[in-house]
This record gives sequence, C-alpha cells and structure tokens, in this order.
Amino acid sequence: MTPSDRPGAARPDPQPPEERRPARARPPFEVPEGYPLAGYRTGSFLGAGAWGSVYAAEGPDGTPAAVKILGPARFSPGQRRTAAQMAHSELRFSRRADHPHLIRTLAVVTVEDPDHPDLDGAVALVMERAARSLQDLLATARPGTAVPGAERILAQVCAGLTHMHRGGWVHGDLKPANILLMPDGTAKIADFGLTAELEGTHAYAPPLGSPDHVPPEWWSQRTGARGVALRPSADIWAFGVIAHQLLTGGLHPFLGATARARSLAAQAYARGAAPLRPDQALPAPWRAVVAACLTADRDQRARTDLAALVARATVRPTGRHRAAARAGLGLLTCAGVVLALAGGPEPAGSHAHRAAPPPGAIPAGSDVPTAYRGMIEETARRCPEPEVTPVLLAAMLKAESGFDPNAARPETGEYGIAMWTPAVFDAWSKAANHPGPKSYLDPGDAIAAMGNYVCWLDQQLKRRGFSRDLPALVTAAYRTSDKTVAAAGGVPERIRPHVDKVLRYLADYGG
Repeated sequence: MTPSDRPGAARPDPQPPEERRPARARPPFEVPEGYPLAGYRTGSFLGAGAWGSVYAAEGPDGTPAAVKILGPARFSPGQRRTAAQMAHSELRFSRRADHPHLIRTLAVVTVEDPDHPDLDGAVALVMERAARSLQDLLATARPGTAVPGAERILAQVCAGLTHMHRGGWVHGDLKPANILLMPDGTAKIADFGLTAELEGTHAYAPPLGSPDHVPPEWWSQRTGARGVALRPSADIWAFGVIAHQLLTGGLHPFLGATARARSLAAQAYARGAAPLRPDQALPAPWRAVVAACLTADRDQRARTDLAALVARATVRPTGRHRAAARAGLGLLTCAGVVLALAGGPEPAGSHAHRAAPPPGAIPAGSDVPTAYRGMIEETARRCPEPEVTPVLLAAMLKAESGFDPNAARPETGEYGIAMWTPAVFDAWSKAANHPGPKSYLDPGDAIAAMGNYVCWLDQQLKRRGFSRDLPALVTAAYRTSDKTVAAAGGVPERIRPHVDKVLRYLADYGG
C-alpha cells in the first residue's frame, strides 16, 4: 500500500505502534553483591521497571526474598516523595491485609550510604520472591490458546482481590506485571504502591496506571489535591481484561495497534459506539465473567459479585450431573459441582462451544484462497471495530494484489499481498503472531499488519467525526491516509475507482 499521496514517499501521518522496550541487560545502577538492607543481603539483578530495580536477596536464615530499590538519582524531589509514600503504603497495606494470594512486603528502608552515591537516599522494599510474573507467562503464550493453569490463576487472583475489597482496599494498578507466580505456581497480587483505603465509596491515589487495564471512566476523571478517585470497580475492570488475556493467549479484549488505540476502543465501547466483542477463543463459561467485569456502567460493575462469577465459571459437573445436563434436566445443584482450582484436566469438550462467527465471515464459495482465509479471519476478529470484517479485508486484498503474495509495484515501492512499502510495514508488523523477523512478502505477516493498520484507521476516522460509509473511507485511508480523507471530507475523487472496486468485491462476498 502506498504510504502517502506521493508515490514512494514515507507516510508522515500515522503514529507507528508502540515498540516494546527490550529487557534491560544491565541495571540502571549497581548494587554490590551482598549489600545489606534491613537484615537481608542482595544477590543477582532480576529486572527493572519504571519505578526501580529488583534484586534477589536472602535473609539471615537463607530465606529467599526480593528487594525493589527505588534509586533517588532517577527522580525529581517530588517523584522521590511519591516513591517513598508508595513504598510505605505497600508496607502498611501488607501488615494490615495479609492473605495467601497477596505478596507480603517484609520491610521498607531508606538507604543512608554516602559511600555509594547511586544508593544514598534510595528507598528499598523487601518482599517475598516470586519465580516470574504473569506478564512473563503471557509473553510466551500462543494467541487463541489459554495459558497453562489459567483458571487456577484467575481463581487465586480473584481470592486475593476479593479479600482486599472486603477489607476496604482498592489495588489501583492491577495488571499482568503486578501478578506474580511463586515457585510452586501459586499466584499472588503484588505492587501495592497505588493501593488505597476506601473512604466510603472512594479512595485516592496518584494519577498513575496502565492504559491497557484502567477502565474507560479513568480518562475523564480529574486529579484533585489528593490524587484521582479510585473505586473497586476499576479493579474489577482490570480483572476482566486479565481474564480475557489469560484465556485467549494474551489477546486484549479491546485490540488496537497501540495501548492508546486499545484504550480509545474501550472508550468507544463505553459510549455505546462499538460492541464488546470477546475473542472466539474465550471459553464459554468465562464469557459471563468477562462481560460483567467489562460492563461500561461503573455503578453496575461495582455491584458485580466477582467471587460468585468466578466460582460459577470454574465449576465442573460430575459424571452423573453431566448426564443429567445432557438430558436437559435443568441446572446442577450446588452439591454436584467440583471446583477446578487445582489445575486438573478439564472434561473433554468443556470449551467446545464458541461464539457465532463474527459478522462478515468469508463465504465458502468465494474466490478467497483457502490458504489465506484463516489468516484474514483471525486478524479481523482481533479488531474491536465492527466494520473491520473478514470480507472487508478480503475485498481490500483482492483489489490490492489479486491475492498474489509476489505482487509488486517497484515504481511506488509496494510489495506483497497487501502492497506494503517496507518502511511502513516495519511500523505495523507487530500484529504478526510470531517472534523474530517479519516480512512484508510473507502473507501471514502482511495480512496481520494490514488488519492492525486498518483497525487503527477505522478508529482514527471515528475520532475525526466520521460515522457513515466507513468501509469506503477506511479503504481510501489505506491508499492515502486518514488525514487526506478528513481533508477531502470523504473519499478523494482520484482514488474513487479503487474504492469502488473494493466495494464491488465486498458486495460479491456478501458484505
């Protein structure tokens, strides 16, 4: 696809997708091996995040621990105060809300060591040591397949979260990076720096959070002198997102090219401008859980009994009751269910029921090559926008290349089945579902990136006020840009023949 109105030019308009930062090979500051902190001695560097570095540690009796060090050199004076407040909040919460599925903070100290300037004034938190985080687990997941032990993990996270809420606390930053897996596989919620105690229906915390896991109303809240208002309903929303991710191999329920695009999709859903479209891979018993957690109405979400929903989703009937259910004899009694919280094998066919195919499925008798149908359908259902259907992508591909993976227009620098220019493809190829290098000549990579970009264009056009004829407008934007379409007030006349061709193919496919 041509990236701008001038053939061969690099498109300046769309912001490229966010690139994940590579894992740090070295810590931002050095902590000497065996450095003493609150009776513990540090060991190897484990990793770093936005607020600090984490090191392995051991207690006097050899008890394993982890130390999170918030280095003073990285922060302004105001940030240092915020970091110290968050650290002491973690310790205070840990002492008052102990639970098997909440990470315990063992100590908090402020380092006083002028001989080590990088450490002098740092705040260190000593806590239980985990084996890895849920984010690490999701990084190795296969899209469309639940991660191992997903239901057990969710049940344990739910137990910890329910304990917090019943005790009058809001986590405020629930996300995969803040859910840790212990060496025995037990899941524990961690990182309580934003956790706050309820004052009636609200708590208050600094205006921080993960765009992928905060609820839509978060974006419209004002920050007051005490921070932003937090409610348990925000944690419930985050749990719904995490449940969808765990049970579908990492897929976000509101997909887009960037975290911002995904948050915009969630806001569009909350306004009623787009439906909630869980991935087909989400198991049937969990659809009610995710739908309830992602209810757009904050007050309705606050009334959700998360523990009861998760219990119903994780029950498995005994053989006798399974037979009764097959015979249509009604609901199972409570005495006839078995909680599957131990990660045991599920009954065959327990996930056999999937949602109906998304609107705009490719018809069986069409000329869309069989080899590409699965690729097209998978990338279409990753987009939350209802206009981005398999038949629309198929029609666009047919108009672009006639489904020829070796198509080329050297004069404009466009290649492959989706007619990508290499530079633009590189920016959008994060949609491909495999690690390592990706190629615009590979049909799977090209189609996945196309779906990612088309979804983003659809969202951008809606933000610009367009609500009608979106398939035509998206097609035009793919050939030019969303800004060009906006400036023309619709499809630019010079590419009308191409757009009309796509619309004819779309009609042929029943779209």
